[in-house]
Amino acid sequence: MNRTVVERKSDREFVVTRTFNAPAHIVFEAWSKPELFKIWWVPKSVGMSLVSCDMDVRTGGTYRLVFSHPDFDQPMAFFGTYKEVTPHKRLVWTNEDSDQGALTTVTFEENAGKTLVIFHELYPTTEALEEALAGSAEGLPEQFAQLDELLAGR
Repeated sequence: MNRTVVERKSDREFVVTRTFNAPAHIVFEAWSKPELFKIWWVPKSVGMSLVSCDMDVRTGGTYRLVFSHPDFDQPMAFFGTYKEVTPHKRLVWTNEDSDQGALTTVTFEENAGKTLVIFHELYPTTEALEEALAGSAEGLPEQFAQLDELLAGR
């Protein structure tokens, strides 16, 4: 059984790692094709829905994710720019929905048909990191388990 490991690396960054039983090109597709991303990105336990997922996954391209939840008056949008896209190897994007958004880097390291995913977030302040660790980052193990389920069916 593959385990998701979440580690705080400094006062402004954390890293999440997990090995998936799929080649890098398949895992990369799950991160870069909206129809696949929508299936696994939102932890089912939070009761939130990803109602819109626009992703132009190329260097300089943008993304916009819109979420709804029964407790929200209005949907919430998250958006940013892909700073680097190296197919099957690396994604780097900004989170521009607030001035406290992280720079996210995801790498895909294939070995013997399995892929180690390293998800790294660097925040502008310690406070922003603390907020992420108490919020969205808590869902990453569940998200990665959902990704594992999706990949098992492909």
